[in-house]
Amino acid sequence: MVIQNRYDFTMIFDVENGNPNGDPDAGNNPRIDAETGIGIVTDVCLKRKIRNYIDLKKNGEQGYNILIKADKSLNSKFEDAYKASSIEIKKGKNKDIDDVRKARDYMCANYYDVRTFGAVMSTGDNPCGIVRGPVQINFAKSISPINIQDITITRQCRTVEEKHDTGNTTEMGRKSIVPYALYRSDGYVSAALAQNITKFNEEDMNLLWEAVANMFEHDHSAARGKMCMRKLYVFKHDNILGNCPSHILFDKISIKPLTDIPRGFLNYNITVDENMPKGVTFISKI
Repeated sequence: MVIQNRYDFTMIFDVENGNPNGDPDAGNNPRIDAETGIGIVTDVCLKRKIRNYIDLKKNGEQGYNILIKADKSLNSKFEDAYKASSIEIKKGKNKDIDDVRKARDYMCANYYDVRTFGAVMSTGDNPCGIVRGPVQINFAKSISPINIQDITITRQCRTVEEKHDTGNTTEMGRKSIVPYALYRSDGYVSAALAQNITKFNEEDMNLLWEAVANMFEHDHSAARGKMCMRKLYVFKHDNILGNCPSHILFDKISIKPLTDIPRGFLNYNITVDENMPKGVTFISKI
C-alpha cells in the first residue's frame, strides 16, 4: 500500500581516520565549509550509499532495479521502458504526453531509486519525464569544525618499468583524512508525492530505513576509514500533509560536544525532547 503518513528523519553518523566525501575541486580532500570549518557530506553521496545497499540486497529483483548506476546508459534504459510499455519508438522528442506518462509510471514501478528520490529522465529520443521523489535528504554537516590531515603513504612497488634500474622500490603517495567527526543530516518523506506520482509504498519505506541503518556496513574502504550510522530518528505524522513544520521537530534533537577537540562518539551528548506536537510520533530506529 502507498504510504499514508508524512515522515521527517534525522541521521547521525561519524567518521574516524577517513574521508567521508571527497571534493574533486579540492584535490579530493574532505569537503569543508571554508568559512566555518564545518565538514560536509553531500546528499548525492548519501543517496549513492542507499542505492548501493538496495542493489546489493535486492540484486536486480523485479521492482528494485537502480537507475543511477554504472551499467547501461540512461537513454538505453528509457528506450527499454518504451519497449516494455509497448510504446512506439520514434525519432525525436515530440512524444505524446500520454506515452511519456506511461513510460514514467513504468520507471517508477521498476526502479526503486526513481520511486524514492525521483529523477530527471528527459534526455534522448525516448523521454520518461521528470519525477519529484517523495524522499529528500539535506547535506550532512559536522557538529564541530573538522581538521583535515594530509598523511604521506609509501608503496614498495614501481609504477613503470623504467624505474627498475634505480634501485629504489619505494614510491610516495598522499591521503587526506578527518581524524574524527560526527555528522548530522535531516531528511523528509512526502506521502503526497508518493500517492500522486511514484507510489512509494510501506515496503519501500521499511527498506529505506534498513538501507539508511546499514549504508556504511558494505561501503568500507581504506579511503573512508571507519564510518558508522550512530542514530536514526524518525518523526511520523498521522496524516499525509503532516502535523507541524519539520524544523520544529529537527530542533528537538540537540547535539553538543563535551570536549574542545572531540575524538569519539562518546565525546558528544545527544538529547531528544520527546514531547511531540499532537499527531506526531517519535521513533528511535537506532
